Amino acid sequence: MTYAQAAGIPPVTDDEIFQAHQDGKLSVAAARPISQARDLSIAYTPGVAKVSRAIAEDAALARRYTWAGRLVAVVSDGTAVLGLGDIGASASLPVMEGKSVLFKTFAGLNSIPLVLNTTDVDEIVETLVRLRSSFGAINLEDIAAPRCFELEEKLVQALDCPVMHDDQHGTAIVTLAALRGANLVLGRDIAEQRVVISGAGAAGVACAKILAEAGVGDVTVLDSRGIIHAGREGLNPVKEKLAETTNSSGLRGGLAEALRGADVFLGLSSVTIDETLLGEMAADPIVFALSNPDPEVHPEVAARYAPIVATGRSDFPNQINNVLAFPGVFRGALDAGARQITENMKLAAAEAIFAVAKDDLGPDRIVPSPFDPRVAPEVAAAVAKAAVEDGVTG
Repeated sequence: MTYAQAAGIPPVTDDEIFQAHQDGKLSVAAARPISQARDLSIAYTPGVAKVSRAIAEDAALARRYTWAGRLVAVVSDGTAVLGLGDIGASASLPVMEGKSVLFKTFAGLNSIPLVLNTTDVDEIVETLVRLRSSFGAINLEDIAAPRCFELEEKLVQALDCPVMHDDQHGTAIVTLAALRGANLVLGRDIAEQRVVISGAGAAGVACAKILAEAGVGDVTVLDSRGIIHAGREGLNPVKEKLAETTNSSGLRGGLAEALRGADVFLGLSSVTIDETLLGEMAADPIVFALSNPDPEVHPEVAARYAPIVATGRSDFPNQINNVLAFPGVFRGALDAGARQITENMKLAAAEAIFAVAKDDLGPDRIVPSPFDPRVAPEVAAAVAKAAVEDGVTG
């Protein structure tokens, strides 16, 4: 019996899923009704001309008098969609629509999905630079590594608005919050732990970075060829940097060598873990098997070895879900008028999520529910405060 079944959550049928997606999941609604000629003259001609003239004289007024300042563009090229891989722009659109629904539901932000029929980084950058006047922030989504790193970096340099690749940083933020929660439950210090990350894609790289910044004692990262370490041949620039900043224990080999004596396993790949390897970890380890829809190790199996187990699925306890992070992160960035999303803003978001969960923690509750109404506002407030402190507002 799954957690969802035990909790009395009824199963979802294919018919329900397709009916819910009929004609898409988004619509545009007028912010103010137009029911008479006077309303029309205000919202459209001749009244709208006054607003357009004002913006022409002072472009900053567009933030106040259009929706652009509060609009998030959810951008994808469809090359790394969920666990489906490279399925193309059109097939990625239902996912991007879903992301926009979550922005509205959890943060009250307008959002529009933009799926692009190109995988050329420079073409995507040029497209979004030309569209800059139409939105206030960019959420990059489901873009394959390593191009996602280059794309995000170029967009941050080219645009004067918040840009964040959620597959990287949303995952990293919630993972850090969850690890903080798990450690508080177990009475452990993050600085004394060795974390093994299986997967050096978008999420794995970002998690390695934020965990190191948060003070994790040692981080070991593996890709399909084994432990990433200094001097290993064939590393791309992203992995070369990882090799310089991780694996302070100097380990070599594969997953068996990495997990021996490790305190935390963080799965961000499609690798299947032999449960006997969990028995080689430190006593009472923490296991985050986040691959979707199939975790690296089944949570019921992992629970034989680990007192705290998390997945990326909603039908088991401790779901590491990006929706805990990205709505509040973008809301806070836009509230503050931030020009970018800094590392301190991400750390502040993780701390805010942890703070919401702190008073009700348990082995099966290391993060708050996505439906906890405190999450997005607390994250937004913390992110906005960090933006001001970092001097990236205005």
